[in-house]
Amino acid sequence: MSDACTSATIELLTFRLADQEYSLDIMSVREIRGWTRATPLPHAPHFMKGVINLRGTVLPVMDLGARLGLPPCERADRNVIIVVKFEDTMTGLLVDAVSDIIALTAQDLQPPPDMNSGSVPNVVSALTLIDDRLIRVLDLAIVIAPSQSAAA
Repeated sequence: MSDACTSATIELLTFRLADQEYSLDIMSVREIRGWTRATPLPHAPHFMKGVINLRGTVLPVMDLGARLGLPPCERADRNVIIVVKFEDTMTGLLVDAVSDIIALTAQDLQPPPDMNSGSVPNVVSALTLIDDRLIRVLDLAIVIAPSQSAAA
């Protein structure tokens, strides 16, 4: 019975950010929508683009590249917002483009090397290699969580 648990299939939505490939657990994704200009809010962190109206709900939109400290890139028609739900919070993640959905098992995932200074949590929970493409699996809890560095 335990073999069934370890060989369970995990589906990941892969996407591009600054010419790098990242992924999220598909179970946290609610929808994918085209880029909509967000309304900025004062005193928001630099990586928060603002809010958009999603069928009557105010949805905060995070520039995921800026959140991860990646170099800024030009906004284009291919940019999309991945609407994710973590716990009870819905957030839009602005990415360059969605790639595809991949299915793999826990054995296909490898832990990332510990390259942090200790004070900053690692946003990458795992790495996987598919067709010579190294794909980073993001830890949504850390990506979405309010900045811990402000409390430190």
